Amino acid sequence: MTPQRTPNPENRAASATEWNARAYHAVSEPQFEWGKRVLSSLSLQGNETVLDGGCGTGRLTSLLAERLPGGFVIAVDRSANMVRVAAETLAPVGNTSVALADLASLPFQQTLDVVFSTATFHWVLDHDRLFGSVYASLRPGGRLVAQCGGIGNLERLHTRTHALMSSAAFAPLFKDWREPRNYADADATYRRLERAGFRDIDTHIEPSPVTFPNAEAFAAFASTVVLRPVLAHIADERLRTSFLEQVTELASADNPAYELDYQRLNIRAQRP
Repeated sequence: MTPQRTPNPENRAASATEWNARAYHAVSEPQFEWGKRVLSSLSLQGNETVLDGGCGTGRLTSLLAERLPGGFVIAVDRSANMVRVAAETLAPVGNTSVALADLASLPFQQTLDVVFSTATFHWVLDHDRLFGSVYASLRPGGRLVAQCGGIGNLERLHTRTHALMSSAAFAPLFKDWREPRNYADADATYRRLERAGFRDIDTHIEPSPVTFPNAEAFAAFASTVVLRPVLAHIADERLRTSFLEQVTELASADNPAYELDYQRLNIRAQRP
């Protein structure tokens, strides 16, 4: 049975960088759990200056700040909505600041001890620019620790989505479609990091499937996160609802039902 649900109109942002931050805060448990695991593997002395690149609503940033009693966290995001909600989330936290910034053109020069990022780099299309920007922002000896979507990420969902986008009902709406995500592979990422100047590089793909309990939970997550750029192209409410329902119905037949086949790209590197 498909959910009788209409995507929140705030998801239909004029810009591909914009998000419905409060909806994301409510459904982003998978990203939060991945982020906590990456954070738990990050060794810190407690006095570093750390950039949280793509901070979202600041949930993970607050945990990062707890590990830096003598340090500071600069939380940045390209989404103005995310920055506003992150500022609210982090208001009680004294050793943080929040700013609107593009990771591919960071305004720092040899300022940071660590660049930390989860669930963000795949939204940056030019990874050469991204890694050059991160490298320039780090002090000598500074580290990059990140995780994002990697090659094969959500392949089943994207295959179905692109088929629907090419169908007679939807194709006219997607004539100007440009893929907003870059799911890179580990080897290419390793080479890009080397070209940027990094050393002590480790990159690898980690399967991390997520299963939702029912159609409503799947649809809420998909419309807010993975289908957000697609649904933003569909102005007609009836067609948006139909698109989401069709994707959700297809997911109901999977084994297990309502599973998203996530592949995470883990990245570690150091500036000499």
